[in-house]
Amino acid sequence: MTDAAPSSEKDSSYVVVARRYRPRNFGELVGQEHVGRALANAIETGRVGHAYLFTGARGVGKTSTARIFAKALNNPAGPSAEFDGSSDIAQAIDVGEDIDVIEIDGASNRGIDEIRSLRANVGVRPSRSRFKIYIIDEVHMLTQAAFNALLKTLEEPPEHVKFIFCTTDPEKMPITVLSRCQRFDFAPVEVTKIVGRLREIVTAENAQADDEALELVARRAAGSMRDSQSLLEQVLSFSDGHLTADQVHSMLGTADDERLHALATSMCNRDAAAALKQLDSAIDAGVDAGRIAEQLLGYFRDLMAVSVGCDPSLQRHTAASMHDELKGLADAWGLQTVLAVVALIDQTLVRVRHSVYGRVLLESTLIQICNLPDLQAIADLAAAAKSGQSLSSVGAEKKKLAPEQPTPEQQAPAPRALATPTPASPESPTPPATAPAPPAATASAPATPPPDPTPAGNTNGAATEPAATNSEAQATTDAAAATPSPAVSSSLPKMNLSASTAKAVFAAALNEVAQMTASIALMADLRYTTDSRTGNPVLELVYPADSGMAMRRMSQPEHRGTVADALAAITGSPVTLSIVEGAARGTVKKAVVVSPQNAAKERMERLRQIESHPWVQTAIETFAAELVKIDPK
Repeated sequence: MTDAAPSSEKDSSYVVVARRYRPRNFGELVGQEHVGRALANAIETGRVGHAYLFTGARGVGKTSTARIFAKALNNPAGPSAEFDGSSDIAQAIDVGEDIDVIEIDGASNRGIDEIRSLRANVGVRPSRSRFKIYIIDEVHMLTQAAFNALLKTLEEPPEHVKFIFCTTDPEKMPITVLSRCQRFDFAPVEVTKIVGRLREIVTAENAQADDEALELVARRAAGSMRDSQSLLEQVLSFSDGHLTADQVHSMLGTADDERLHALATSMCNRDAAAALKQLDSAIDAGVDAGRIAEQLLGYFRDLMAVSVGCDPSLQRHTAASMHDELKGLADAWGLQTVLAVVALIDQTLVRVRHSVYGRVLLESTLIQICNLPDLQAIADLAAAAKSGQSLSSVGAEKKKLAPEQPTPEQQAPAPRALATPTPASPESPTPPATAPAPPAATASAPATPPPDPTPAGNTNGAATEPAATNSEAQATTDAAAATPSPAVSSSLPKMNLSASTAKAVFAAALNEVAQMTASIALMADLRYTTDSRTGNPVLELVYPADSGMAMRRMSQPEHRGTVADALAAITGSPVTLSIVEGAARGTVKKAVVVSPQNAAKERMERLRQIESHPWVQTAIETFAAELVKIDPK
C-alpha cells in the first residue's frame, strides 16, 4: 500500500483512491493470494509461460496483477517475485508508460488491423528490459478475424515476448485461444478482506469510519475491490471526516437492515397495510423502489440461507449480528414460503427494470406476499401423507414434522377393510377377503392463489387424496417401502394352512403388515399348492400380465418378506410365498354387468367410506374444504 496522501491543492493533479491504492507487489494483492503465489513460484522456479489469461469479475485485480507480474519479469536484477518497486522500470509500469510493457484495450482495438500491427512489432526486441510484455484488457472483445490472426503468434511467440490477457467473459473467447494460455480465475473478494483494505485506506486518508459503514460499502461492492474503493471515495466526500452507516445509506440511496427487517416482519405477519407504510417511509427517505426490490432479494437470500441452517458467515447481504432475528423470522415463515417470496421478488425486479411504475409493481408484490398461503404447512402435510404418519397433528402453524411418542390407540393396528380371520371348516370354506381400493377424493377450498411461478406445495387450496393416479400410487408405494413394517404380534391365534383355510390365513397375515403391502398383495389372485418334492404348502400370488409394477413391488423383500413372516407367525411354520405372472385381465375376466340400483348403492357406500377416511377428514379440517368430486374406482 502506498503512503501517498491527496494533494491539498485543488487542482487537476488529484488521483482517485482506486488508482492511488492499487497493489504494487504480490504481497499487497487482496483476495487473490492463490494467483500471486502461483505466479511468484513460476518466476522462482523458471516455469514462466508465454501466454497467461486472467479471468474474473470487474475490479478484482486482474490488470493490477498483470502489471505486478510484468514488473517481476522485467526486474533490473533479473526475474524475481521480490522485485525493486522503486526502480524506473517498475514506476513506469505502474503509470502505464513503460515502452516495453504495452497495454492494449481490446474493446477499442478489436480489429484485424490492430492485431496485424501487433504481429509486425512482436519481432522487435525490447528497448531496455528483458521481455516485451503485451497486456490486452477485455480481450474477449476482439473480433473472430483478429483472434485468428493472433493464433500462430500466440502459440509460438519469440522468446522475448509474453502475453497477458484479461477478460471478464472468457466464454466469448475461441477455444483455440484458451488452449494456448495458462488460465487463472480471480474470485470475488470477501467482504471481510474488503473491509480490512478500506480501513487501511481510511487511516491513510486521515479520516474516520464506523465498522458498520465500511461493511455496508463492502457489501454493496459485491466482491469488487475497485468498486468498494470508488464507493468509499464517494461517501468520504459526502461526510465531514467521520463516516457513519446513515451517511452511507443516504448517499447510496439504500435502506438499512432494520428497515428491511421491519418490512419483512410486516409481510410475515400478513399485515399488508403495515408493509405498504414501511415501503412508503423508505421511498420518502430517498430510496428508489427498484433499489428496495434489489435489497429485498438479497435480504431473503440470507433468510433462505438461515432457513436451511447456515451460520452467519454465509450471510452476504445482511449483517452477521442479525442472524438471530433472521432465524426467528425463518422459523415463523418456513422454508417453502421463503422460497416462494424469493421467486416473487425476482420476477418483480425484472418487471420493475422495464417499467416506469416500479413502485406500483413493488406494492402489488408486497400485497401478494402478505396473502400467500402457508406453503410450509402444505409441504409438511404432503410429507406426512407420503411417510404414512398421522396427519391430525399437522397444523397450519407447524413448520417441521417432529417425532412424537405414539399413544396406546396409535400403537394398536389400524383397522382395515379386510375379512376377520376365523378358522374355516372344509364344509364351509371362507370367502376370499377383499379390501376396498384406496379412496380417491378431491377436496377443494377457496384460497388466494399465489402468482406464477408457484413454489413447492399445492397452493390453490386443493387437497387431493393419495392413490388417485398411478404416479401417486407409485409415490405412496415408495414411502411404504421405506417405512419398516410393524412387528408381527406374538399373541395371534394359530391356524393350520390348507387348501380350505388358505384365504383366511392369508387375510389374517395381511392384517399384520403395512397397509401398502396389503394393498399390493390383494391385487393378485391367491392359489394354494404344495411343493412336489417336499410336500410343504406353497401360496402363489398370481398377478395379471399387465400388472408388472405391482408384481415387481411385491417381489421386493420389504413387501414379500413381511407377508411371509406374518404367515409363518400365524401357521407356526415357514410358508413359501411365490410370485407368479398370469394371463392378462382381459383374457381371464369378463365384464360384470351391474344394475343401476346396485351401482347407485355402491357409489353411496363409497362416498361414505371416503368421507370417513382420516386423511380426507384432516384435509377438510385443515383447508376448510368440501368434497366436490369422487373419482371412479
